Amino acid sequence: MLTNKKIIKINNVTFDNFDLNDDLLDGIYSMNFNEPTPIQEQAIPAILDNKDLIACAQTGTGKTAAFLLPIMHQIHTSDYDGTDTHTVIIVPTRELALQIDYQIQGLSYFTPVTSIAVYGGDSSSFSNQRNALKQGVDIIVATPGKLLSHLNIGANVSKVKNLILDEADRMLDMGFHEDILQIASHLPKQRQNIFFSATMPPKIRTLAKELLKNPLEINIAISKTSKNVTQKAFLLYDQQKGSMVDYLMTLKEYESVIIFTSTKQKVNEVTQLLKKRKLNAEGISSDLDQKEREDVLLRFKGQQTKILVGTDIISRGIDIDTVELVINFDVPKDPEDYVHRIGRTARASREGEAITFINENYKEQNSFSRIEQLIGMDIEKPQNPNFIGNGPEYRPVTKKSGQKRSFNKNKNYKGGGNKNFSKNKSNNSGYKKRYNPGGGPNNNNQS
Repeated sequence: MLTNKKIIKINNVTFDNFDLNDDLLDGIYSMNFNEPTPIQEQAIPAILDNKDLIACAQTGTGKTAAFLLPIMHQIHTSDYDGTDTHTVIIVPTRELALQIDYQIQGLSYFTPVTSIAVYGGDSSSFSNQRNALKQGVDIIVATPGKLLSHLNIGANVSKVKNLILDEADRMLDMGFHEDILQIASHLPKQRQNIFFSATMPPKIRTLAKELLKNPLEINIAISKTSKNVTQKAFLLYDQQKGSMVDYLMTLKEYESVIIFTSTKQKVNEVTQLLKKRKLNAEGISSDLDQKEREDVLLRFKGQQTKILVGTDIISRGIDIDTVELVINFDVPKDPEDYVHRIGRTARASREGEAITFINENYKEQNSFSRIEQLIGMDIEKPQNPNFIGNGPEYRPVTKKSGQKRSFNKNKNYKGGGNKNFSKNKSNNSGYKKRYNPGGGPNNNNQS
C-alpha cells in the first residue's frame, strides 16, 4: 500500500473522511485527487448510504469521481467476484464512455475492479464487447443504443446493483428517453438509481419520477461558469476569424487548445483554414470512423496535436487538464452549450481562457446575449487589434424592451498583458457592417 499520501484539507474534509477502502484511497491520491470538490463532498456519502440521487453540477466540478468512487468502494468491499455486472453507467456519447472508462482504470489501479466501455463500432468491436461481457465485468460504461443491442442478445445484468445516468439532460436532448426505460426494464427492480445532469429541465424531472425512488437532490451552481475561466468575446466578420486565431496563438505558448464550431461541416472548414495558416490542428467529427476519432483524441491528449476542432459533442466528452484555451469559432445556439464548451478549460483547479467570436448575424448576437443572461455577467468585448480591423457592432435584441443593445467598444485589447492595440478607425481592412435585423439577403454568414 502507498504511504506517501498527500492530504490537503479544505473545511477539514478529505477523502479519508468518507471511510473509503485503503486500496481505493491509494488510487485517489496517486492521481493527485487531494481534496473532494463540493459535488463529491455531498454525493459520495449519499451514494455510500445507498440512496437514490439526482445531482445537478456544472461541468468540470469532479462529478465523474463523485459517483465512481462510492461505486468502486461498494464493489471492492462486497462479495462480487467479477463474473456478474455490479453497475451500469449510461452516457450520451462514445467519447464520454471512453473518458469515464479511462478514469475507472486510473482510480482502480490498486483494486481488482474491472470495467468496459461499450459503444458503436464495426462488427469486430461488437464481438469483442460481447465476449468481454460474457466473461464478466464489474462496471459497464455504455451508450444507450449499443447497450440495448447487447441486452437484446442476452447480456447478463441480472445482478446489477446500480444504474447511473451521466449527462442525463444531453441523452434526453438526443432522444434516448425510451431507450433508457428499455434498459432499466432489463435490470433488477431493486437497485440504486443515480442521475447526474448539468441542467435540470422538466423532462429530467419526468424521467426521475419514472426511475428514482425518493431521491436525494443536490444542486451545485447550476449554469454558472468557473471563476477560474477568463472570458472574452470579439466582434468579428467571418473572414476575420482566421486572423484572430493566428493572433491569439502568438500571445502565449498554449499547451492545448479546443476550437468549437456549430456543425461538422464547419469542423472540416476551420481545420483546413488553420492548417493553411501552418497551425498544428486536427478536426474530430462523425465523418471519421471510430478508430480515426480515437487516434485524434490520443494525439491531442499526448500533445502531439495542439489545436482540436470539434462540435458540441466533444464538449461533454473530453477531460484533459492541459486545455488552457477554448475558442468558440461561432456562438452556440443553446446557452447551456456555452457552459459546457468553456468547461473544457480551467479543470482541476487550473486557470483557463475562453474566447468567443461573434459575427454580425442577429441570431448569433441574440444567442450571446442569452448566454450572458444565463451566466449572470456581461462578458468583456475588447476592441479588435488594428491589423484585423473593426468588426460589427454588438446590437442584440433584448426580450424585455425589444430594443437593440448597442455596445460601445471603448476598451483596448491587451492580449496576454503584454500587447496594447489602440483603435484606429481608419483601419477597417475595407470591411463594411452588414447588420440586417430582418435576416434578409445581407445576412450572408449565418451558421
